Amino acid sequence: MATGASKSAAIGFLMLNFLLYGIITIIASWAVNHGIERSRETASVLSIPARIFPIYFPVGNMASGFFIIFSLIAGVVGMVSSIISINNVIQWNLSNLHAAAASSLLTWLLTLLAMGLACKEINMGWTDSNLRALETLTIVVSATQLLCMGTIQAGVEGVESGEHMRLRMR
Repeated sequence: MATGASKSAAIGFLMLNFLLYGIITIIASWAVNHGIERSRETASVLSIPARIFPIYFPVGNMASGFFIIFSLIAGVVGMVSSIISINNVIQWNLSNLHAAAASSLLTWLLTLLAMGLACKEINMGWTDSNLRALETLTIVVSATQLLCMGTIQAGVEGVESGEHMRLRMR
């Protein structure tokens, strides 16, 4: 009975994370496109170290470039991981749940990296409203990804205990 509840909770969290990572990917892609289009005119007035970075982001501070790139990577990996993990959780056997747990852990670690850069960007000062939305979503999705990992791990433990009980019965 408990495995059914953790299965439905895991699928719910995975679908929520897919949606959130999709929004993160869209906003970060817009920011990268905006930075590429405006980098020539805005970076020409900067000093040499800032001009070396190929994409200057005119919508934030100096931490914005790293934050946007890592949130884009985390968003794409999170979307793919959510799709694969939904398939693995639907099958609900031990090997598929371990694969879902491993991909959720990798996605969570990338999201934590992007969240750390978001916190650094917040600490440095002024950002555009689009970047504030991206910062907020990155922080929120790091928490929902942690909850998703917990529900998948609860499912792994439930399936393992069920297999141990079946082996003892034999």
